[in-house]
Amino acid sequence: MSGSKSKNKGNAFEREIATYLSKLYGEPFVRVVNSGAYVGGKNSHRKQYLSENQVKSFKGDITPPDDWVKFNAEAKSYADFPFHQLLSGEVKILDSWLEQLLAVADAGDLNLLFMKFNRKGRYIAVQCKLTWITDNFFFYGSKKHGDWYIMEFDSFFLQNKNLIKAYSGNQTDTKSNPIIKESKPKVKKEKVVAAAA
Repeated sequence: MSGSKSKNKGNAFEREIATYLSKLYGEPFVRVVNSGAYVGGKNSHRKQYLSENQVKSFKGDITPPDDWVKFNAEAKSYADFPFHQLLSGEVKILDSWLEQLLAVADAGDLNLLFMKFNRKGRYIAVQCKLTWITDNFFFYGSKKHGDWYIMEFDSFFLQNKNLIKAYSGNQTDTKSNPIIKESKPKVKKEKVVAAAA
């Protein structure tokens, strides 16, 4: 795929995610134009000169509502993904996406990697340090970026919608958060994936 077609495909997926989240939560999410690069990596020093809302507008691929202060997301749409490499312990393309995601992250952020692959569907990667509800997942232990769960997109949001909002907000005490308490599984067949110690 040529560079402009590939870029258009990525932009379309970013818009798709922003629209999905806006409908799911009834709040405005928008695609960030020229995301991450302005405040990420070598440009992280710019954060000290910008307001909190200005930083948030350049962070990741999706700008969340104002009260989702810990939300950080990247969206990647590709023709294929080497799922078999998850078993070998190193997936270079995934590590590069995690690098991009975490380059703009602040301590305590909820870091989400949205992924879409032709004829394979949509997926999400989340850090293992938080508790998630899932039926199935892939585990990926990145040597550089820590432990991650990769889950099917639709079932993830069906089971974790409230957790995403809780982890994205101002509240830092998740144990006393009523949204998180409500999110405990009620069906025994679900697996609760607890944060790694």
